[in-house]
Amino acid sequence: MFGLLFFILFTPGVSEFICMSSDLELSYTFCDSTAHAFMFNLTPCSTMNNPTWKATLFWIPRSDITFLKLVFNVWYEGAKAFHWQETLCSGADDEYSVCAMLKGETIATTFDIKGTRITFPKGYYNIILHGFSDDSENNSIICLNFTMIVKQGAF
Repeated sequence: MFGLLFFILFTPGVSEFICMSSDLELSYTFCDSTAHAFMFNLTPCSTMNNPTWKATLFWIPRSDITFLKLVFNVWYEGAKAFHWQETLCSGADDEYSVCAMLKGETIATTFDIKGTRITFPKGYYNIILHGFSDDSENNSIICLNFTMIVKQGAF
C-alpha cells in the first residue's frame, strides 16, 4: 500500500501528523512559538517491508544559512538513547545545496532515510532535531520535536 501525507504548517504549537499506519505513527511540533513556513512529506509510513523512506522537505528559513549545525537527540521511553551532531555548512567548500541560502529563499529537496540502519523496538520515541546558525548553539534556525510511536516489534 502506497501512503502519502502532505502538509504545510504555519501555526506554532500545533502537533501535526506526518503519517499513521498499523505499525508506526509520526508527528511533530516546533520547539518554539514562532510560525514557520515548513512542509515535510514521508512515504511510506510503514517500514516493515520497505527499508527506505522517501522524504521531501520544503522550508523557507528566517535567516541566511552560511553556517548550519544540526543536533539530533533521541529519547526512547523517556531515556536518552542517541545523540548525533554534524556541521553541514561551514561557509567554505560546502557540499549541500542548503548552504549559502539567503533568508526567504525556498529550500525544496527530496532525500532518502535508510530505516535499516537502526532497529526500533516497540515503544514511544521523542526526537529533537535542532538547527543552529553558529557552532556555539546560541542562534537557533529551526527546532522540531518529533514523536514516533512504534506499535509492533522491532523493525
